[in-house]
Amino acid sequence: MSDDLAGRVASIRERIAAAARRAGRDPSEVRLMAITKTFPPSTVGEAMAAGLTLFGENRVAEAQAKFGGLEDACELHLVGHLQRNKAAVAAGLFSCVQSIDKPETAEALARHCEALGRRMDVLIEYNTSGEATKSGVRDRDGLAACLAAVHRLPVLRLRGLMTVGPLGGGPPEVRRAFRLLRQLFEDVRAERQPEGIDTLSMGMSGDFEVAVEEGATMVRLGTALFGDRP
Repeated sequence: MSDDLAGRVASIRERIAAAARRAGRDPSEVRLMAITKTFPPSTVGEAMAAGLTLFGENRVAEAQAKFGGLEDACELHLVGHLQRNKAAVAAGLFSCVQSIDKPETAEALARHCEALGRRMDVLIEYNTSGEATKSGVRDRDGLAACLAAVHRLPVLRLRGLMTVGPLGGGPPEVRRAFRLLRQLFEDVRAERQPEGIDTLSMGMSGDFEVAVEEGATMVRLGTALFGDRP
């Protein structure tokens, strides 16, 4: 699989670069995250051998089983919903939590980060499609509440926003969702000191090129890299 994976990584990087150029952007602005949920630990090793160093997992326990001991070898983000009873493990395992959607979640994570004596990057997740089955704040009031919570928690460092595109949506719906997040991102940067607020995480295997065209600085790919999930 290693040779095939290296070829897929190269192809995807070319597609990211082409999408960035279509939007008049520098391709180096876009980071590629490998989503390894449900894939075995061997997939992580193969991904690292193919040159991937940025990984995302959806569940804390699964991430702990696969990435425990690899913290210095890669950058690991939580992209799935964080349950408050998992915040202690998350605080010691991840470089960034991309799924802050409640002040209480931010507060729980901050307590455990403070106990460990570390700071953590966070993104606020915004539900751009309004789908009831998805996590994320649903309006500007919810976003403002999370922004205020992170601002008053010095161990958390706001880096930007994240969204999941409409499930099963067509290209126009997907593009509208990504444009909404880009506008919210720019609004947040305008309202606050923009230094360090630099991450717009959107786009997955089926829609990452649209995301790049609409301003994504990080795309999160699983099946496009590794094939169908086990």
